[in-house]
Amino acid sequence: MKHLICISLLICTFALKAQEKEPKNAANFELGKGITFNLNDGDYQFFISGFIQPSVSYDKQEGSDADYRFNARRSFFMLGGTAVKEKVSFLVQTDFSSRDPLLDAWIAYHPFSWLTVTAGQKQNFVNNREMLYREDRLQFTDRSLSSRTFSRTGREFGLFVETNFEVGNGIIIAPKASLTSGDGRNSFGADSRDTDFGGVKIGGRLDLYPLGAFKEGNDLYTADLKREEQLKLLVGAAVSQNNGASHPAGEGHGDFLLYDLNGNIELPDYSQFYTDLLLKYRGFSALFEYTNAAASGLDRLYTDQNATAILAPTQISEFLVLGDSFTAQAGYVTTGGLSFDFRYENSTPEFNNNAASVLSEFSNYTFGITKYFDGNNLKLQAAISTTDFAQGNNITTGELLFQIVF
Repeated sequence: MKHLICISLLICTFALKAQEKEPKNAANFELGKGITFNLNDGDYQFFISGFIQPSVSYDKQEGSDADYRFNARRSFFMLGGTAVKEKVSFLVQTDFSSRDPLLDAWIAYHPFSWLTVTAGQKQNFVNNREMLYREDRLQFTDRSLSSRTFSRTGREFGLFVETNFEVGNGIIIAPKASLTSGDGRNSFGADSRDTDFGGVKIGGRLDLYPLGAFKEGNDLYTADLKREEQLKLLVGAAVSQNNGASHPAGEGHGDFLLYDLNGNIELPDYSQFYTDLLLKYRGFSALFEYTNAAASGLDRLYTDQNATAILAPTQISEFLVLGDSFTAQAGYVTTGGLSFDFRYENSTPEFNNNAASVLSEFSNYTFGITKYFDGNNLKLQAAISTTDFAQGNNITTGELLFQIVF
């Protein structure tokens, strides 16, 4: 009997030790982070998240009746994860309010803490600062008119390399480079048989944090939600060249075609340059952006395949967004989570004498009020905007938007 009891105790002891050695798994839900799964003691991490933005909007063009819309501006669903030991992460992100729902689908390798190499479709960092922010992190209900003119979603398919280094006393520099298809999302157009037009797009960005890093995550949106105790600055510049663009902003596929003397497709090169400055201090934030877009490779191009209509000197502005834009926006978030924001934009086309230019000359003023209930995870936003066009009717828009990030 004693032997039986001893054997039973030994079996129980080994069973308990075996249970202690088994990898622990856990699941958790937090507003803003979704459902997270930690497997094998955190070696593998997965999350399911998203956000919705039901809204009411108003549009009034001078001389016309007003239009009202009730819809879900954005309905994002995200699935991502990280394999810690393998140093690999991935993300799939969709917007079911869009007719082309797939936004991001990439896999990244992190060989070192200062280096990330990503392949797939993602938000490219060679655009202006506001276009780098995810759609739920905007200071206003929508991106600026300049952002929406010089870009579309900002997503592209290709290879992306991101680095960051600390130099000197807390100063951080973050060089980045990308090589993409030059056709934005879904580089093959309608299907895989619809091959690319033109060549690839090469670009890079250099960001500088001269006063040290922001509070964790506070540089991922414009508003100073984490209220920096000391002044923080982020200065950046980006440049890109799309070798053979067939979309007004270089984010599409075959929207227009030009030809050489023999009737072969010959597309212009499209380059963009951005510089921006973001500052934050105790709830106050300001963002300044400058944009310039130009075209090259325009010699002996024709608008028809028979090569009977040569491209006129200023006619390229009817195909590509060409010119300059300046944007300044500022805001203040109170300790109670109420934010007052203002934005000014000005845009000038490269050829003012071409009334058919894709880029119009305009000035835009936007005023916004946001109530943050749980940081950026739960908020109510209202914005009213007026756009004054040098040619054409002026437009007034307004929107009330509710957001929940789950």
